[in-house]
Amino acid sequence: MTPDVSERAFEDAIEAALRRDGPDTPRGAKSLRESPPAYGDDPLPGGYRKRRPEDYDRALCLIPTDVVDFLLATQPEEWEKLKQHHGADIKPNFLGRLSREITRRGALDVLRNGVKDSGCKFRLAWFRPASGLNEESQRLHAANLFGVVRQLRYSEQAERSLDLALFLNGIPIFTAELKNPLNGQDVQDAIRQYRKDRDPREPLFGYGRCLAHFAVDPEQVFVTTALAGPKTRFLPFNQGRFGGAGNPAVPPTRTGFPTDYLWERIWARDSVLDLVRQFIHEVEAEDDRGRKTGRRFLIFPRYQQLDCVRRLVGHARDHGAGRRYLIQHSAGSGKSFTIAWLAHRLSVLHDADDRRVFDSVVVVTDRRVLDRQLQSTIRQFEQTLGVVENIDHTARQLREALEAGRTIIVTTLQKFSVIATQIGQLPGKRFAVIVDEAHSSQSGESTKSLKAVLAAESLEQAAREEAGARTPEEEIDEQVLAEIRSRGRLPNLSTFAFTATPKPKTLELFGSKRPDGKFEPFHRYTMRQAIEEGSRRTSTSTSASPTIRTSAGRSRTSCSTTTSGGTGAPRSC
Repeated sequence: MTPDVSERAFEDAIEAALRRDGPDTPRGAKSLRESPPAYGDDPLPGGYRKRRPEDYDRALCLIPTDVVDFLLATQPEEWEKLKQHHGADIKPNFLGRLSREITRRGALDVLRNGVKDSGCKFRLAWFRPASGLNEESQRLHAANLFGVVRQLRYSEQAERSLDLALFLNGIPIFTAELKNPLNGQDVQDAIRQYRKDRDPREPLFGYGRCLAHFAVDPEQVFVTTALAGPKTRFLPFNQGRFGGAGNPAVPPTRTGFPTDYLWERIWARDSVLDLVRQFIHEVEAEDDRGRKTGRRFLIFPRYQQLDCVRRLVGHARDHGAGRRYLIQHSAGSGKSFTIAWLAHRLSVLHDADDRRVFDSVVVVTDRRVLDRQLQSTIRQFEQTLGVVENIDHTARQLREALEAGRTIIVTTLQKFSVIATQIGQLPGKRFAVIVDEAHSSQSGESTKSLKAVLAAESLEQAAREEAGARTPEEEIDEQVLAEIRSRGRLPNLSTFAFTATPKPKTLELFGSKRPDGKFEPFHRYTMRQAIEEGSRRTSTSTSASPTIRTSAGRSRTSCSTTTSGGTGAPRSC
């Protein structure tokens, strides 16, 4: 179906930005550059290759030429070894194997861990290492092939097409439906199109085959990780506007769209590799007792989560240990996931001189059910066994973990004095301590207040709900504040404090000082934005997460990074 002229113009602008300085644009082969390590810096946009719809193999769900070209450029010896097994049939045999592995394991696992075939192992993506790039790893990293296809005909049954698909080394990673209000349609029409017209039984739309699906118009972006027909749940992926939902208008000094951050920054090559390597995760849901349920789901960060983590990591890389950061994220922000992403990123962070910034990362929280979820989330994000250690028992156990330089330590607020004392006695080691706000008692009043705030009809009502439901404990723990204030700044300690509504003394202790002498959070996700986006979630999502059966028979669930109560856990998990 031929798109409307105005919609085509929107597509043209996105494609042009993605292909900027790419190898198939004029002078592209010479001007294509790799960006510096993406620990918070905006990566360079562009560099994609244009691919035609007919380049896509609908049965394999791959662009075969890009897969083979990437392997030949990065692993020619292994390809020659495989050729001894398959002979002239090497391409169809390997491509069939790759397609089956993606169906069985999902694209995320294949891109991260590669594929084995007849004793040969192939990497399907080359990620930037946590420490510096040598010449060979730089060459391999630059060999990643990023492709963009417009009007992708994805179905073997009919000539159906979607507006845009992005590929990494021939493997589909993102799809997008684009709408332009000039044609009388907007992002809600794109969401409806995914729900009604994009059959999840199609191979391309099967669970895990693509990492995310985007509904986009010039003003707003929504995203989901799994299509499930009418039950598909989309979440906003917007920057916020004047403290509320939406995106800032384009300044008069430049041309573009309010949503061009998506293709200029989020879909930039280094950003995509960073998302695949560090942010997109498949996790298993647990019940209230911490037992595995067998339901698995993909999570993709919300914009505020991704922006917060990248900004914090970038600042810590540039300024080292000895800093304090206040993160004011309201109900509905998905704080547990933000903390988990931050902990793992800080644990492998290196500075410009290739030195490790922190020897250990300590996550301090309380003992309630929410914190079992936080501990579980941090552990499920673990990609190397033994990185995360939960300290739930003695202070001696905590001291030993700190002295041994365990990578990520998760412990309780009650042990904070031990942490502060021990860090002061280990001046040769550098620590990042992430402090989660204390919560109300075991009665569950905190969760009730979050639901009341998000269900409010207006900002004023939400403020009343929050004021009436809060207890004095729902802030950074008083003993923790007193401990930090009494010890002053330690040059080997950076503190990252998360709270929804900081008191003035918390702002002064952790906040960033403005020129006027007042203090502000390093990063903010406002209550107003949570409310406005919460009302959108109500209108664009269902109350339950559909369970999806994969071809391997495993139970998978389409979940998001927020709950109906806003605590950050998948809604039905």
